[in-house]
Amino acid sequence: MGISIWSQILQYLVTGVSIGSIYGMVAIGFNIIYNATGIINFAQGEFVMLGGMIMVTLTAAFGAPVIVAFFLTVAIVALIGGLFERLAIYPLKNAGVLSLIIVTIGGSIVLKGVAMFVWGKESYALPHFSSEEPIPILGASILPQTLWILGAMLLTVVLLTLFFRFTLIGRAMRACSSNRTAAYLVGIDARQMVCLSFILSAAIGAVAGIIITPIALVDYNRGFLLALKGFSAAVLGGLGNSAGAVIAGFLIGILESLGAGLVSSGYKDAIALIVLLVILFVRPSGILGDKEALKHRSF
Repeated sequence: MGISIWSQILQYLVTGVSIGSIYGMVAIGFNIIYNATGIINFAQGEFVMLGGMIMVTLTAAFGAPVIVAFFLTVAIVALIGGLFERLAIYPLKNAGVLSLIIVTIGGSIVLKGVAMFVWGKESYALPHFSSEEPIPILGASILPQTLWILGAMLLTVVLLTLFFRFTLIGRAMRACSSNRTAAYLVGIDARQMVCLSFILSAAIGAVAGIIITPIALVDYNRGFLLALKGFSAAVLGGLGNSAGAVIAGFLIGILESLGAGLVSSGYKDAIALIVLLVILFVRPSGILGDKEALKHRSF
């Protein structure tokens, strides 16, 4: 009996790590735009939703190979992210942070409405990237798709780290996040860096949407909850701290999975909100956030 209980707990942990990877990726998207603009982009969840929806359309309706559809989907969603910044954020040059946040909420509503018009209210799924046969691990089982999710998150973190630390554009974005005035004085176009941050954030959202759709159905309304949980992970990890976002994403995913399995599945979606409220009361800077980190806002 004890072995059965521990096997169940291990299964909940595996499930939590899987979904927590997605929350962490959504949180990284929040952080990229926050570092570049100081605002919270509440349309981030819609980029995840669009990633899943467009991938389904390209593979199911047009018969595109998975690898081709993957990169094409990321490119399309990245383009949508760039257009969103050019059409909704860029014209408001002198707007305050609160006004810009409200604009992102409005953008989220518009993208959700467009998705409902294009794809309807039905839920969609993708085939698993590889075998659907569960892999047994110490009495629990893990789907091969979960390994794809973990691998995609790890690759995303590594590539972003290399991009921000070793490329000219990445360093320019970091310079703008640290001191926009100084960056401008040395010839960096901060407005272009903001646009690039939306493109990069949307691309990451698309990757998250693609890799989660095989194990979790996607529909037009999916983005809201993912945005809420991704934002909770971003706050929990410390806004602007992407390493903290990944850790916080795992933590929220595990708590959510344990809560659904050991208490009630009815509380699953409330756990992220509860964690967010607790952190805001106890440690507003997040578990890895501090004044120095917020000052530099580096990846």
